[in-house]
Amino acid sequence: MYIRRAIDMELINWKNSVTRKPLLLRGAGQVGKSSAIRNLGKSFTHFIEINFDEKKEWTTLFESTQNLDALLEQISIIENTPIIENETLLFLDEIQTSLPAIHLLRYFYERKPNLHVIAAGSLLEFALKDLPSFGVGRIRSLFMYPISFHEFLLAHNEERLLEKTKEASPILPLPELLHQKLIAYYKKFLIIGGMPEAVKSYVISKDLLEVQRILDDLILSIQADFTKYKKRIEPIKIAEVFANVVLQQGEKFTYTYPNATLNNQQIKEILQLLEMAGLVHFVTHTAANGIPLGAEINPKKRKIILFDTGIYQRILKLDISQLLTLENLSVINKGNIAELSVGLELIKNQSPYEKTNLYYWQRESKNSQAEIDYVIQQKEEIVPLEVKAGTKGAMQSMFLFLHEKNTEKGIRISLENFDQMEKIDIYPLYGVWNLLK
Repeated sequence: MYIRRAIDMELINWKNSVTRKPLLLRGAGQVGKSSAIRNLGKSFTHFIEINFDEKKEWTTLFESTQNLDALLEQISIIENTPIIENETLLFLDEIQTSLPAIHLLRYFYERKPNLHVIAAGSLLEFALKDLPSFGVGRIRSLFMYPISFHEFLLAHNEERLLEKTKEASPILPLPELLHQKLIAYYKKFLIIGGMPEAVKSYVISKDLLEVQRILDDLILSIQADFTKYKKRIEPIKIAEVFANVVLQQGEKFTYTYPNATLNNQQIKEILQLLEMAGLVHFVTHTAANGIPLGAEINPKKRKIILFDTGIYQRILKLDISQLLTLENLSVINKGNIAELSVGLELIKNQSPYEKTNLYYWQRESKNSQAEIDYVIQQKEEIVPLEVKAGTKGAMQSMFLFLHEKNTEKGIRISLENFDQMEKIDIYPLYGVWNLLK
């Protein structure tokens, strides 16, 4: 069973482009990169998959054969598959384990521009960090993340519901029955998350307990990969920081957490490794006085969010029955899982051709403290987003921001249906796509 992904259309566009470059599909491990490429391979006459992790001999071949034509001839013979320009897709998987293969990628654009070459790897960012000028102008990157809520609906064959959802807006709310159906799906999505294996299991079996077991397996796999991050950093230290990212979800990350065994510089370095691996995303403080938002940031003030709600709830052992039944998610883990979900949807629904940066705003003073969960740019406007884990909540921070920044409107994201109120557009938690598109 293949779960349709938004990235599928981007891959088809790449296939049909007349100015095509070798493609790098980048993202955390097990988010569906290889599956998406294999699905693309079905549209080609011939498909060859080379996995450098499973068969070490491939690295030796790429290292010993510098002539591109000779290399392709040997691959064709070994795989007993013709390599024909415009007819064959060559997939180089786990390419981060073969530096010679990474180096050769740039030459496909110059010498074999009509051959479709695509590469992926679960820890590719670590290899690319050591090659800062690698492939500039000769290679294109696409970033891939866990399944979004819209893709989750597609996995359940809810095409008509999805189309109706896309048509909704604060001035055109959904019928209440459709809204309640979407809320029910959304709550399951919080529990299951976007890891393809977990989503696929639920679609087939409808067994949330089995999903929990799969999430346990994925967590163990994530922790096992810590050994590959950096040789001089012990996996137990990476695990310590990773655990504290989970515990500090929804708050400004503090380096002085209880029982810390690392100094600030070590923690900072590990956070950067986790971000490179795609397991966390930074939400950086911005003064939000103008665009671009990144022009006035304070990197010392950051929230750090985990890459998946399913993994998050499973690590914390949240009560999934409460997640399914309660109308106010704020009583569950302070509603942090709702704020996490919104941040992830903001990332998943942006352009896959570049990494998305997330920002928040906070005012700290003796007499007036305020915080806006996310701040985004829409055209030339700065728009504050406040996440509510229920259907009610005070908006003091929002109105303070609107007044201080002389901003015309803000957005509340909650369990409510699409709606409007004074200076505030209301979007449901499942409607992040709508406010972006």
